[in-house]
Amino acid sequence: MTPLIIDTDPGVDDAFALAVACLAPEVELLAVTSVHGNVPVEQTTENARRLLGTFGRPDVPVGRGADRPLVHLLDGRADDVHGGDGLGGRSLDFGPPVDESPLRAVALMASVLEQATEPVTIAAIGPYTNVATLLSARPDLEERIGRFVLMGGSIGYGGNVTAAAEFNVWGDPEAARRVLAGSVVPTTLVPLDLTMRITLSADWLDDLARESPIGAALSSTREAYLAAYSARFGTPAIAVHDAVAVLEAIRPGSARTMPMPVDVDTSSGPGRGATIGDMRGAEAVVLGRPVDVALDADATFVRAELRRRLCAKRS
Repeated sequence: MTPLIIDTDPGVDDAFALAVACLAPEVELLAVTSVHGNVPVEQTTENARRLLGTFGRPDVPVGRGADRPLVHLLDGRADDVHGGDGLGGRSLDFGPPVDESPLRAVALMASVLEQATEPVTIAAIGPYTNVATLLSARPDLEERIGRFVLMGGSIGYGGNVTAAAEFNVWGDPEAARRVLAGSVVPTTLVPLDLTMRITLSADWLDDLARESPIGAALSSTREAYLAAYSARFGTPAIAVHDAVAVLEAIRPGSARTMPMPVDVDTSSGPGRGATIGDMRGAEAVVLGRPVDVALDADATFVRAELRRRLCAKRS
């Protein structure tokens, strides 16, 4: 079993990711923590609670997390892509919501790590504010984290919120720099370079909706998301970034990785939030520890694996 914490800002693609984790028989989902991001944290927390209710996981505690980045306030959200409620206007169709934990996100993560008998994987699929705060507040727990799997960044693809920055890193560049460049935890980064290549067509989503009630619920959130991505791709399809990352968290090796140091631009200029991966190889003189960056995968396998898992029944 893979002990897992998911830190998330649901989000349409976060919903797919949470479903994959909730249904995975090889995963012990220990906690879900919410963070500001696609929509404000009040809504991301509500969404996480409703999604876990729909996926039949009242046993998983949900801890409310940071409502803003570490340093600078956000000047935008992603409600134009995810809908005003983060779930394509369908959040009230999910549920009933599970209870919210009395512990806030960082305290909940710390409690889980303190009680863990083996290293815990943390999959962060929103801005990394909670994770950076945990590392700073409780450095004694770092050795209890087996692996970070982070959805975010872009090495060569370019940004999706600015010309340089991917949304999760742009949402808190200082936190991203703390986690990517300032931690000793083994880390896999799943950037846009990979996730923008693994798209799900409208027909794929229609088939998913016919195959399972959870698939139908997930597919129902797609209207605004599909419109935004169809305009970008020129064809009716969506990218489910966070589901690709969570699949790698629970089935290591789903993506093919390249080790490289990664840093984050925390300046106030046009590059703010850019992830900089040093791909010069062993001969380069670099600072910082290497991060495993997922740059390739068998897209057909990933799509098939996502469908298989999303149509599975929890035992």
